[in-house]
Amino acid sequence: MHFQSLHLILYGFLNWNTDMNDVLFELENKVLTIKFNRPDKLNPIGDTIIPYAIDRIKEAVTDSGVGAIVVTGAGRAFCAGGDVSGMSEQYEEKTFDHSVQKLRNDQELPRLLHSVPKVTIAAVNGFAMGAGLGLATSCDLRLASAGAKFGTAYANVGYGGDYGTTWNLTRLLGEAKAKELFFLPDVIDAEEALRIGLVNRVLPAETFLKDAQEVAQRIANGPLVSYRWMKENINQSSVVDFETMLDKESVTHTLCGATEDHQEGVTAFMEKRQPSFKGH
Repeated sequence: MHFQSLHLILYGFLNWNTDMNDVLFELENKVLTIKFNRPDKLNPIGDTIIPYAIDRIKEAVTDSGVGAIVVTGAGRAFCAGGDVSGMSEQYEEKTFDHSVQKLRNDQELPRLLHSVPKVTIAAVNGFAMGAGLGLATSCDLRLASAGAKFGTAYANVGYGGDYGTTWNLTRLLGEAKAKELFFLPDVIDAEEALRIGLVNRVLPAETFLKDAQEVAQRIANGPLVSYRWMKENINQSSVVDFETMLDKESVTHTLCGATEDHQEGVTAFMEKRQPSFKGH
């Protein structure tokens, strides 16, 4: 049996369709899917999700069987943010410094989604609020179901913004629109999210997961070395000057040119066929 098939069977048996797990994992056709699985509470982020998702993403960095990472939610929410029912107690039980460090540790999750050398995709199936919005905007692409809803929600509970929301929304939408979404935390639908540039595509709700997987599989089976450098260069482009990026492009473009996938792409173009990339 092929190793990747065996890996899929074993990993799926241990981690998928297990009601006890608040976060589920599936690897199929080089797409690692991370599914938040507390639909009864709209998939709030918490200790039963964050450390496991962090560990699995770190494993995926060096796993050649993973070409892309999809994050989604079970039920009618992607992630509704923090669990509001436990917010008042968390500050009574911890010191200020402990609370700050805890949030810093938890925010490793959006950092990884933003920075790992694999393309990350938020498949926003429903509500993406607060920290859930932060996780979605930390991904490289956001695919929204036609029934998805988005909101910062922080002002509703007297919070200031976490999980990268302030950085991500400002970069995606501009300062004025980001401030509007924070100060006036209205919930917006998928079409409005597309109009303002918050999401990349809106897909039919009836076939959303299937359509999102097709997009992810297209990327996962593409020229992965090229995607890695594209992602890193675009991420850095907002914090370095033009000359620095030109210099880096000279290096990374040449590195891509030395790959088997580049040669396959050129050959396929000359032969007027679709390329068959291997990811190296």
